[in-house]
Amino acid sequence: MMPAPSSRFLEILDNIRNEFEQLNQEAYACKSQRDELEHKMNAQIQEMTAFQQNLTELERTQQSLKKHYEEEIAHLRQQLEHAQSRTGSAPAVATPTTPLSSNPLNISHHSTPPTISPGSNYFGSVISNPGQTSHGLAAPPHMADHPAAPPPGPHGSVPPPGPHGSVPPPIAAAGLPSPYGAPPPPAYASGSPSSAHGPPSGYPYAPLARGSSTPTSISSADVKRKSSGPPSAQPYPANRAPAASKSPIVSNALADIDPEMVPSNMKIEGQDWFVLFNPKSSRQLNVNLVQTLDHTSVVCCVKFSQDGRYLATGCNRVTYIYEVMSGKPVCMLRDENAGKDGDLYIRSVCFSPDGKYLATGAEDKMIRIWDIEKQRIRFKLTGHEQDIYSLDFSRDGRIVVSGSGDRTARIWSMADGKLLHKLEIIDNEQKDPGVTSVAISPDCRLVAAGSLDKMVRVWDAYDGRLLDKLEGHKDSVYSVAFMPDGAMLVSGSLDKTLKLWQLGNNKDRDTRNHCKVTFSGHKDFVLSVACTPDGKWVVSGSKDRGVQFWDPRTGQTQFMLQGHKNSVISVAVSPTGRPLFATGSGDNRARIWSYDPL
Repeated sequence: MMPAPSSRFLEILDNIRNEFEQLNQEAYACKSQRDELEHKMNAQIQEMTAFQQNLTELERTQQSLKKHYEEEIAHLRQQLEHAQSRTGSAPAVATPTTPLSSNPLNISHHSTPPTISPGSNYFGSVISNPGQTSHGLAAPPHMADHPAAPPPGPHGSVPPPGPHGSVPPPIAAAGLPSPYGAPPPPAYASGSPSSAHGPPSGYPYAPLARGSSTPTSISSADVKRKSSGPPSAQPYPANRAPAASKSPIVSNALADIDPEMVPSNMKIEGQDWFVLFNPKSSRQLNVNLVQTLDHTSVVCCVKFSQDGRYLATGCNRVTYIYEVMSGKPVCMLRDENAGKDGDLYIRSVCFSPDGKYLATGAEDKMIRIWDIEKQRIRFKLTGHEQDIYSLDFSRDGRIVVSGSGDRTARIWSMADGKLLHKLEIIDNEQKDPGVTSVAISPDCRLVAAGSLDKMVRVWDAYDGRLLDKLEGHKDSVYSVAFMPDGAMLVSGSLDKTLKLWQLGNNKDRDTRNHCKVTFSGHKDFVLSVACTPDGKWVVSGSKDRGVQFWDPRTGQTQFMLQGHKNSVISVAVSPTGRPLFATGSGDNRARIWSYDPL
């Protein structure tokens, strides 16, 4: 007998209902389990957030206490040094193991001169970090005593990457008239100098003569007699160089002066910086802070454009260009094709005279020539075998010179990027003649290079001949710069001094290459030197965290500026416009300052 159709249908519906209820219960159980897990996860997140906030607060408290104690220690050390300078005694003082990040007059122990070699550590030696000694020229560590945080506003902020292909405002107009006086060597007219021709008439050098003497210092009485005369309009003509024994060493120990003991008219105090003027010299300048440009890494180099409107800074993997007067970022240059492993610090930057291009030198042994408006690399200059430490454009814009740890300086054509001359240091007796700094004379005829073997060498930019060696520093030379007249050269060294050299001519070879004066006053390595466009001042930056302005006529320092919490690695002076200079430091900051005449 067949069951009724309605009964069969009801049975199927019951089965479906039962199965649905079972699935519904399972889904409810899963939902309850999910809600419970979410509740637990939210509770853990809240606990982690609270822990992170507590940790941040503890770090702030620790930093505040550390800064307070360091300032107290710095003040006590200043008082002790001042008392020692008065009594003439020098009792032993225990050096605290904690870095004195807030001590503007911190005196670091003189460490072993760094060497330039693969895998070495350059910035470990030049960046102020008491209690640690490292050697060589490699990537700087995250080492600022108090690294500056990225700024909140547009002034000094680290520029964010712009959209691909975005065009910044042009740096300078093309076709800038040449204000540099003497024309370049005629062989550069085609962008490729030829060694088949001799130097032009009136050229200041003959080929290198061996056996040049080292300048010596004179007595303090001679220094007083030499510096007592009135300044002349042309302080050091090439035909009036002093004898080899007349190289005064002028001591300017402003770093030993207690700022509290200086009269108010001989000092300027800012929020986190101060300037001390030399009480032994008449005050001629007024100094002020114009811009603070915070970065996320050590600022290895700073350089103004030729028109003075822009400043370039070199950091880890990135080069920034800022508008000087507003402090706003114009563009950020970064090679996305560079290797991603490790750090890649930009050691040197330099604008072309027309402002269209920027040359950068980095740790990957490569020189990049950037088209600033297009934010693209025009070409890459390869051939160096070690890091690039220095670059300089000629005033006519036809050549760029590079210096590297591979014992060479090289002259490149800006027309096609080809190598024109390889200026090699071949002294076998020198253990480490790596090139740390290069400079081209204002008339484009000479190339000077400082190196770790304590020497400054001068080459003929026209044919690549070595013309001279300037010997006298007692430690590695880290920076060189020509005076505006091209007749003198300034060098800065790890021996804590600067030297002003007189470059001679063929007519009077006895006046050649004498050290006119040795500037003494820094308490640690001199890392960078520059000259003002009018030739009235020589500027230096040091591991003692100070910047000093020197009078090349007398050798006296005009003032000492303390405006960074770590070594001043780079200084640059604006070529035109308002009197400005810039500093780059291991405290992750670049700063722009004014030095207006009174």
